[in-house]
Amino acid sequence: MRKPIVFLGTLGADEEAAFLSALSSALPEENIRSFGSLTAAQRTEVEIAIVANPDPAEVALLPRLAWIQSVWAGVERIVRDLGARGVPIVRLVDPELARTMAEATLAWTYYLQRDMPAYRRQQEARIWQPHAYHSPAETTVGLLGMGALGIAAAERLHQAGFRVAAWSRSPKALPASLTVDGAFAGANGLPQLLSLSDIVICLLPLTAETPGLLSAPQLAAMKPGAALMNFGRGPVVATNDLIAALDTGQLSHAVLDVFDIEPLPVTSPLWRHPSVTVLPHISGPTNPRTAAAVVAGNVRAYRRTGQVPEAVDITRGY
Repeated sequence: MRKPIVFLGTLGADEEAAFLSALSSALPEENIRSFGSLTAAQRTEVEIAIVANPDPAEVALLPRLAWIQSVWAGVERIVRDLGARGVPIVRLVDPELARTMAEATLAWTYYLQRDMPAYRRQQEARIWQPHAYHSPAETTVGLLGMGALGIAAAERLHQAGFRVAAWSRSPKALPASLTVDGAFAGANGLPQLLSLSDIVICLLPLTAETPGLLSAPQLAAMKPGAALMNFGRGPVVATNDLIAALDTGQLSHAVLDVFDIEPLPVTSPLWRHPSVTVLPHISGPTNPRTAAAVVAGNVRAYRRTGQVPEAVDITRGY
């Protein structure tokens, strides 16, 4: 029997069991084991760890790791906790995750485009008042972050008839099949995209450069009355500055799926703010079955060639 591949993370028992089952089905030729089921001697044999925000102390008990496969697309926590060890970290690149995130961006874009927050407030006040309809073709959606998730979201929004503008931290060649109404990059390009977008969607990872990227000056540069969606990472948006922009009417609404602290503390003012929709980090969930298929491909390629899959650039954080 091959040396065990270990699965470890900070998950509930049911979620861990689901991942173990999916991984074992996708890799029947491998010996997939939970960390807790391994003896101390077996831990010294492990070359591959499949992880979901693991405990660094447990990873330290795996001295012969060749590489670490994350089952999350976001890797900022694992890079922070394990990057200094020098073991290559491979992030999950799953087309199903991109599809699910694109689905969420479209759903909540419709929510904002069709004035659902206003109608919700009117319902609470028992006000019967139609609002003028603005079509997707009259609505510009600005996407921050043009990795796999951003490209999938841009394609979905364009297919639905929205005008789409894109921004990335550095110039990026977009797929020839992707149609955008504006492509911007860098510090100079960000205020340009913000000023023309009716809805801004943040899909940026958390790196050394992104905390507070959307703070008071950037929020002030947005089109008056625009809306913001954050499906990237909480610290990219300065919470107090966002609340101030909503209070003054500079922004009309914010749909937030990620936060500085998760779960969002019950004391957070975001829960009760009339212009905020709070979501419990559900826009792009990992599907154990499709994630396991991606991991299986990486493991089999490694067994065949001895080459570790493309790993995270620790200096960039992704």
